[in-house]
Amino acid sequence: MPAAAAEPTLDIDGLLGDQRTRIVVCCGAGGVGKTTIAASLGLRAAEAGRRVVVLTIDPARRLAQSLGLSELDNTPRPVSGFDTSAGGTLDAMMLDMKRTFDEVVEAHATPEKAQQILANPFYQAVSSSFAGTQEYMAMEKLGQLRARAASEDTWDLIVVDTPPSRSALDFLDAPKRLGSFLDGRFIRLLMAPAKAGGRAYLKVFSSGVTMATSVMSKVLGGQVLQDVQTFVAALDTMFGGFRERADKTYALLKNPETAFVVVAAPERDALREASYFIDRLDQEGMPLAGVVVNRIQRVAATTLSRSRALAAAEQLAESRAGSDDPSETAGLTEGLLRLHASLAETAERQEALARRFAAGQPGIALVEVPAAASDIHDIEGLRAVGHALAAG
Repeated sequence: MPAAAAEPTLDIDGLLGDQRTRIVVCCGAGGVGKTTIAASLGLRAAEAGRRVVVLTIDPARRLAQSLGLSELDNTPRPVSGFDTSAGGTLDAMMLDMKRTFDEVVEAHATPEKAQQILANPFYQAVSSSFAGTQEYMAMEKLGQLRARAASEDTWDLIVVDTPPSRSALDFLDAPKRLGSFLDGRFIRLLMAPAKAGGRAYLKVFSSGVTMATSVMSKVLGGQVLQDVQTFVAALDTMFGGFRERADKTYALLKNPETAFVVVAAPERDALREASYFIDRLDQEGMPLAGVVVNRIQRVAATTLSRSRALAAAEQLAESRAGSDDPSETAGLTEGLLRLHASLAETAERQEALARRFAAGQPGIALVEVPAAASDIHDIEGLRAVGHALAAG
């Protein structure tokens, strides 16, 4: 009976070293280590000679700490302390959702309109907390970075750490949701008074609009409705621009120069989410490079199996219980044996889950990254993760 074909291994150095790859998007469920993987990919690419910028959407600021920076903001900041002998550079930034929205307004509206929009209370609420705004602005920022890289020849690789949303592919859907919102009946109704340009229009629509706004005034409050109408009227000329730029960025994500890396943890729910991401990327025609199974437990090669470790720990426990003067060394040894057995059990379970996942995704390149002994908080730790990624 022929042996089963080995699953392909994700060639990280081949991916990062390919000059045709201009964007790497790390996506996956929350808490699987996307930020660490994105930072380590950026660092490894920079140390191989590429000019890299890493964009994180993670509000926990772990990327700044890992890269030795006191803080990150909406402007790319140079990272130091890594090996620059190959001529690479590394910048990092963290998405400021509201500031990015402000930049879009300032860039695409007249100064008078921009001032009117930025001062509007409804805009201030939307730009800070409206559902989907963070994901949409991540798309905006990616488009800005790619345009700057092309025009100024600054970076030849952008690594994106996607938002910690319920679904890491929300940022793919955000432009469509925003477009639906802007094209929706509610928004068109709010825009009607501002667009009323003639008596015939007013005769047809005046009574309906008046009745609708009267009802909305009672529900929202007169001042809130006025703020919304003012905001919509001021932003009207920019609506088409929002959709157009979103469409361009969406097309960019489908371009062969982009590569998606799905990051998962060796747990059932995270791997199930990873399978969903793979299916969605395939449906959308997004180029998938492969999957990283992160933080997988490894136990050093030893002849001591989990069952033998537990049996030895039980024997020590019994001998200590029957001793008038139990040995501290025996107690420590028992604890170490039980710890070894627990780690071995975790390693077996995670390896079985990873194998089952790989079998269910035939042809998908995969690489496993062992769990680190401690939190990753510096360049050296990121370098070790990058080495593990490349070593497969």
